[in-house]
Amino acid sequence: MKITPVKGTNDYLPAEAELRDYLQKKICETYENCGFQRIFTPIIEDIENLDKSEGGDNLNLIFKIMKRGDKLKKAIAAGDTDGIADMGLRYDLTLPLSRYYANNRAKLPAPFKVIQIDKVYRAERPQRGRLREFMQCDIDILGSDSPACEIELMHTTAKALLNIGIKNFKIKVNDRRILREILLSVGFEEDQLDSVSISFDKLDKIGPEGVRKELADKGYDEDVVARFMELLSNAPFTLDYVKTICKDTEHVDTLSWIIDTANSLAQGSYSVVYDMTLVRGQGYYTGTVFEIESLDFGSSIAGGGRYDNLIGKFVREQIPAVGFSIGFERIFSILMDKKEALPDKPKKIVVLHDEKEIEGAVRTAEELRATYDTALFIKPKKLGKFLNRLEEQGYDGFLVYGRDEEVRMFGE
Repeated sequence: MKITPVKGTNDYLPAEAELRDYLQKKICETYENCGFQRIFTPIIEDIENLDKSEGGDNLNLIFKIMKRGDKLKKAIAAGDTDGIADMGLRYDLTLPLSRYYANNRAKLPAPFKVIQIDKVYRAERPQRGRLREFMQCDIDILGSDSPACEIELMHTTAKALLNIGIKNFKIKVNDRRILREILLSVGFEEDQLDSVSISFDKLDKIGPEGVRKELADKGYDEDVVARFMELLSNAPFTLDYVKTICKDTEHVDTLSWIIDTANSLAQGSYSVVYDMTLVRGQGYYTGTVFEIESLDFGSSIAGGGRYDNLIGKFVREQIPAVGFSIGFERIFSILMDKKEALPDKPKKIVVLHDEKEIEGAVRTAEELRATYDTALFIKPKKLGKFLNRLEEQGYDGFLVYGRDEEVRMFGE
């Protein structure tokens, strides 16, 4: 039998688990302090819900669960390969939240400000930064179409990042409705916009030439693609420039207000900027989209947007919604590599004792637990080697019961 975890999943050593627990707790405390409430949903969803969720490329990454017993035998006998699965693992937390809200909205406040911190699953090709099982930290506001929600989400998410020691970042903002109008202005058809946006979303990965080639491979008109590429050459874009393209400037004015207000609230701790190239991959986004980029590490560490139509797939009426998700695994990797001591975390020590001294050792440990996180170990024969191992594992000090009167810190 194999002792290694399945590719794309991880085992976590005690020091890693400690950091993950700390980050989740700190993020959740920030969200709760800002008035959001936590819920939990199952990791398994009906396959029909997942397939119809407009999740972009993620729909190709669903872990599907086969039917069981006679239902599976019948599907196989009928050659129904599409009907073999009836459930799947969630690929994000937004689709389950939409179903949850549709099922429970009579019992929920309006608007509903909600926290989800949980695992999701994607059938990724395993590589650095691409896991099959990973954690997401989401906050969403359901039931309000006010752009004030976007401002609150950006402010709260930024506050959570600052509280866990992530600094030097910027929030990039766009609006899918503005982008669609820009794409229409160069000649793309309405029914082509979602596919064009998916290709455009890859700009930072494959560059302008890669985007041009992908659009050409999809068979779009060469002149339209050429006009679009010419427009891209005018970057960087400003909202003032966008106003010269868009016939209706309502969404441009609203986005400008969102950015100005969010920057005022930031008080210089971070910046909020317009980015016309920001798309976000999920097809369910309908309006504002945003992404946080770490300037120290050159990568995205959070993202989200407005998805006003997704809940409507369940209740047949439009219910506005907007959410922001922290890229937990990326932040965990960054902070794990930095190996900095966790703020607000008590020091960890060990009380070493002889086997028959356990009662007195426990009493001493209980006294020390008012100040330290305190573990008990039977004193080994090779004490020096054991203490070195404890220090390597992240303990800060020790006390030998019956010998030491005070805790002795490593390195002192």
